[in-house]
Amino acid sequence: MFIHTLFIVLNQIASGIFVNEEEMEGDLETPKPEVVKVDSIESWDSLLQQSKSDGTPIVAHFAASWCIPSVAMNYFFEELASDFHDITFLIVDVDDLKDIASKYEVKAMPTFLLIKEGEVVGKLVGANPDEIKKRIETLLQSNTPYVV
Repeated sequence: MFIHTLFIVLNQIASGIFVNEEEMEGDLETPKPEVVKVDSIESWDSLLQQSKSDGTPIVAHFAASWCIPSVAMNYFFEELASDFHDITFLIVDVDDLKDIASKYEVKAMPTFLLIKEGEVVGKLVGANPDEIKKRIETLLQSNTPYVV
């Protein structure tokens, strides 16, 4: 897993996505429009309620700007958001929203929560692009909530 994450980071550095530490931190703070940065508990609650109302699943990326694997997953997460328009993609900075991270027992970054009908139906800890994509595809195919 570490080697896979290291490969992602090195690949992004080589392709010019990350040039220095400031740009890496900035990448967490300014996600593309397809990814919504949750900036308050109220905004989290509102997005969760909206998801319940319209039936749109949520994939939430719990991240930290100081965590290299979290930052490494940002680009991939943005690609997922571009590919899967039937899902709401959220990024939550655990340092800014500790209460939300605590409520969902996020203890390591990156952590991805899959939420359907207001309930957490899947949780993935770690930078594993193939697994998160597989779980998103399963989430879209299922008609009822499931537990992973």
